[in-house]
Amino acid sequence: MSASLVVIDEALERAMQVFWERGYEGATLSDLTRAMGITKPSMYAAFGNKEQLFRRALERYAEGPASYAARALEEPAARGVAEALLRGAVRTTTLSEGHPGCLTVQGALAASDGGRPAHDLLVGWRNDTGLRLEERFQRAVDEGDLPCDADPGRLARYIMTVAFGIAVQDIADMALRSWQP
Repeated sequence: MSASLVVIDEALERAMQVFWERGYEGATLSDLTRAMGITKPSMYAAFGNKEQLFRRALERYAEGPASYAARALEEPAARGVAEALLRGAVRTTTLSEGHPGCLTVQGALAASDGGRPAHDLLVGWRNDTGLRLEERFQRAVDEGDLPCDADPGRLARYIMTVAFGIAVQDIADMALRSWQP
């Protein structure tokens, strides 16, 4: 990796941390450029505007701290999928140093007109994750891993609700104790 890519990578990591801590609307350009160690013109040249920077930071979050979600979908059994997703959410949202909560939940809690693009992006991200989970649970029904009368959509919504609720408190153990699709 070239030196300029390392600098960009480090700046993007720092921007992700700022968005994670303060949300989209709470992160000012001054906060971002100070944390990234660059000037505003350099930020615009490297990342575009604040919304484009946020999109890149969200991609980094999905590939890094939230990568547990994609790995969870690869578990061989439906219960393993649910457990990996919930335990990953616990690790990421409650044990991360300095960043309690989930970037995809907390990133757009306030949604003024200026923050609407970030809010819509995060809603889409969460909906896509829920759809992939529903598809995975449908496969589990088709393969006989879940009962034929299990409702993959309802089960996915339940697991997603619990996972995003973990951004507020750790309830994974309680949810898994009641696992009966």
